[in-house]
Amino acid sequence: MVKDKQRTLIFINILISCIASSMLATALTTALPTMINEFNISVTTGQWLTSGYSLAMAIMMPLTAFLIIRFPTKKLYLAAISFFVVGLLLAVIAPNFTVLMIGRILQEACGNGILSSMAQVILLTIYPLEKRGSIMGWYGLSIGAAPVIAPTITGILIDITGWRMMFYLVIAIMIVSFIWAMAVFDDVLPNRKQTFDLLSFVLSGFAYGGLTLGIGNISSSLFSLQSGLPLLIGLLSMGLFAYRQFHLDDPFLDLSVLKNKIFVVSLIGSMLLYFIMMGSSIILPLLIQSIEGYSATVSGLVTLPGSLAMTLISPFTGKFYDKFGMKKLFFVGAIALLLSNLGMVFITLKTTIFIIALLNAFRSIAIGCLMMPLVTWGMSHIDNSLTAHGTALLTSLRTIAGAIGSAVFVSLMTTITKQSLPIYGGNAAIHGLNITFLAMTLSAVLLVLFAFFSGKSTLDTATELK
Repeated sequence: MVKDKQRTLIFINILISCIASSMLATALTTALPTMINEFNISVTTGQWLTSGYSLAMAIMMPLTAFLIIRFPTKKLYLAAISFFVVGLLLAVIAPNFTVLMIGRILQEACGNGILSSMAQVILLTIYPLEKRGSIMGWYGLSIGAAPVIAPTITGILIDITGWRMMFYLVIAIMIVSFIWAMAVFDDVLPNRKQTFDLLSFVLSGFAYGGLTLGIGNISSSLFSLQSGLPLLIGLLSMGLFAYRQFHLDDPFLDLSVLKNKIFVVSLIGSMLLYFIMMGSSIILPLLIQSIEGYSATVSGLVTLPGSLAMTLISPFTGKFYDKFGMKKLFFVGAIALLLSNLGMVFITLKTTIFIIALLNAFRSIAIGCLMMPLVTWGMSHIDNSLTAHGTALLTSLRTIAGAIGSAVFVSLMTTITKQSLPIYGGNAAIHGLNITFLAMTLSAVLLVLFAFFSGKSTLDTATELK
């Protein structure tokens, strides 16, 4: 049993680690235009700094369930921080795009992938059921507000010192976190011997990689070799992976969590949220810098109201969840996300950045209503022995959905812009962006419909269980 003081110290350390690691999830969106120019790469190639790390992180996620079960908590946590710092150092010294990409993958796949999975499992284990909503609401600040405020900090750093400074900043934070973890952490999660199933790991990698690459390469035709072949490989690998897990005595990733209807609803809701959220997070800086022509600092400041809004609302949504359940939060959050994206459909080159900042703040409120409550809701209704597996599955699938969202929406904007040049001329870029946000709006409609039709009985039953 973890004492209250130690539990609080562990929670604070987790917040520090996850704030630092989550910052880089979106920090590079502000730096992306600068990096594209410095390394002389295309926007489509550059966006892999965000979607590529998401892909690597998602491939790593199924492995985290095995690692959490197999290895002592403290050693695994410290190892994850160490991998993250090594990846940061590679990014700092990166002479070209390839080295930077390797550093990003090491940061997120071996670092943030393990840290984020462990954080949720640890918090859901050491805190009682009646406090999980509130504590996960505060935790939501680290994986919610940090990625939103990161572009603001990054924009200022880019204009003053250059994009590499943001990696120096995170290195300093993670070193402090490492020292803190050595002092306060204990092995708070149970361990047991489990055989590493290499075939399952390889199949999961082909499944996630194939789906992301296939969808990311879709341009004018679904049946092109660049998109069709990876999609086929991904779907076949996913089917084989699922079949193998259901027939193993000791699954690499226990998919029996999918038998729980509440968990499945939270999983699909989280995937739709990340698909929209990560797409819009990479499009917004491109609008401010590449289309509107403002500096990286201004681009970062545009996201600041959203950061503040999410910071303020996340703890309250956790308390709201503890008291009233998920039903109202789900529907209200989905509607708010729909309206915020719809507003972006109608912006023009004459639209002030204040209106764009307001729409982004509205979007951040919607994300705050959905992100951590969906996770807490789904994870609180599965058996404790499946917590590591449920966390790994949910985190990997929503991460892969975010990677797909980034690739799809950037590709859509680029394609529409090129095709619109003969008709719209200088307004082609803003037209491409409007159509892209229209696609996000239609995706948000799916989330609203899912929230409404996912089953009143399911949501009400979840509330009663609480």
